[in-house]
Amino acid sequence: MKNMKRSFASHLLLIVISAVMMYPVLWWFGAVFKPSDELSSASLIPHHPTLKNFSEGWNAITHYSFSIFFGNTIGLAVSVVAVAVVSCSLVAFGFARMNFPLKNFWFSIVLLTLMLPNQVTIVPQYILFDSFGWIDTYLPFIIPHALAGGIGGSFFIFLFVQFIRSIPKELDEAAKMDGCGSFKIYSRIIVPLLVPAIVTVSIFCFLWNWDDFFGQMIYIQSIGKFTVGLALKMFVDSQSAAPWGQLFAMSLLSIVPGAVLFFFTQRYLVEGIATTGLKG
Repeated sequence: MKNMKRSFASHLLLIVISAVMMYPVLWWFGAVFKPSDELSSASLIPHHPTLKNFSEGWNAITHYSFSIFFGNTIGLAVSVVAVAVVSCSLVAFGFARMNFPLKNFWFSIVLLTLMLPNQVTIVPQYILFDSFGWIDTYLPFIIPHALAGGIGGSFFIFLFVQFIRSIPKELDEAAKMDGCGSFKIYSRIIVPLLVPAIVTVSIFCFLWNWDDFFGQMIYIQSIGKFTVGLALKMFVDSQSAAPWGQLFAMSLLSIVPGAVLFFFTQRYLVEGIATTGLKG
């Protein structure tokens, strides 16, 4: 009986704490459908729900609609994901399957960069990219990933290395007996088995680049090239009142692509993370 009372009390306490933690999120979701005169209300449910915030927010920025900003963000994120998956998986294949001088040393260097904040390298990167004429383009985001760098590059390499190590080497030896070289082993043997890891890396890479407000704010200057995050910032003007309802509505739409991606790929995500700790 005492155990039942303790269990009930602990569950009740967790429910209360969860409700307190969820209140800001629920209020934000309700504010999306509130008219401007209700936004100051603490009520979670709008008294006069409206969809005007979506229609007005979509075209709130002069000469530009959010279709442009969503297109820019999706195009950038998909390009980065495609480049990162290819480059990081190739580097990981080299570390996991090939022998070369100082291999363990270089892999340790890759892992050490996991502890290096991106903000530490932003100044020299900006100077370098500016000398290349890449400012106000998407190249500062794509090219580093083509070289297995960029946001999370070393983490992606580590994930791929751990997954490839779980693949039996006997498959490589059988492929070599059939006359396959290293690249054919990578493309025909390893890549088809890497699907869970590729999906995992793709999800992380997509979401991290979708949310990379700091880097986008530094390198992108033209409004026509703005991403969703930069467009949302334009709603907040220190010189005038911000249209909070429209901002909340566009913020809600901004999380839809990531939520949809996660919903349809969560099975591969769990499988990819679960198997990266195994070794063949």
